[in-house]
Amino acid sequence: MRPDGDRPGTTGTAGTPELHELLRGGPFHLALRAALAARGLPLHRVQHRLAARGIKVGVTSLSYWQQGARRPRHSESLRAVSALEEILDLPPGALLRLLADPLPAAGPARPAARSYRALVSVGAAVERLLAGMELPADGGLHSVGHHERVRIGPAGELRTRESQQIVRAHRDGVDRYLAVHHGDPGCDAARVRVTAYENCRTGRVRCHPEAGVVVAELLFDARLRCGDTYVFGYGIEDATGGRSTEYVRGFSYAGGQYMLQVRFDEAALPVRCRRFARTGPHAPRTALHDLTPSGRHRAVHLVEQAVRRGILGIAWDWE
Repeated sequence: MRPDGDRPGTTGTAGTPELHELLRGGPFHLALRAALAARGLPLHRVQHRLAARGIKVGVTSLSYWQQGARRPRHSESLRAVSALEEILDLPPGALLRLLADPLPAAGPARPAARSYRALVSVGAAVERLLAGMELPADGGLHSVGHHERVRIGPAGELRTRESQQIVRAHRDGVDRYLAVHHGDPGCDAARVRVTAYENCRTGRVRCHPEAGVVVAELLFDARLRCGDTYVFGYGIEDATGGRSTEYVRGFSYAGGQYMLQVRFDEAALPVRCRRFARTGPHAPRTALHDLTPSGRHRAVHLVEQAVRRGILGIAWDWE
């Protein structure tokens, strides 16, 4: 195996046909991503090579550039792009020319978002995991519809959750979804399992043991353009935490339908269930409404036709 700096390149050429086409017509972030893939350089190596030329650019910034979350504009950033052309064996000006072009015509307006820190108490841990995976916090997707089923085990533990989702891309080039799981107290994040069910496959999975957090990539079978919708399904097996008392879902974006169903084991039935909403992880519960488990299926559910930014959930009491 060659060190990444010795991988044979195609100096001054466009490399693959896909890269050649992207260098001709853009957009910039997809051309940069294709050039990085063709050269086979991870972002931390690219950062080191830029630093050797006296150019300081963070790995997070490089990741944002290739995801389309940010666009190089300032003189130092443009200097870095010029150096990237040399590092990636591209013709001089190949990437800079794409930055000189007008931005692509806007598709559906990108909804206003809330950060992970504003939604969940472990938001800082989630953002650290994303940074370590060289991924922006904004994955480029917002939910159109989400049906989620949670199963509570005989000891009152959260055993599984299954999600069927419809998402829409609010920028070009999106090809993955980031699933975040926060276990109950006592959760062993290293033992949590993520399974791709439909129209996706499992990519990288990272965990934060102290926070009981797991972040998993679900890789799509297609690369989306702005405005495209996509349907996929996945499941998470936990059963490692203590007795569960609620299940919540945080929403970075407003809009879209959400259905949550919680099903209880016959050996562990709660005495009371309620749906609720919160504006943040430490805010008081509002919009409280009692839910009665159906007799045969021992399940409760909520349906929200157009979610607001914030938190929705179902809580239950054991005594």
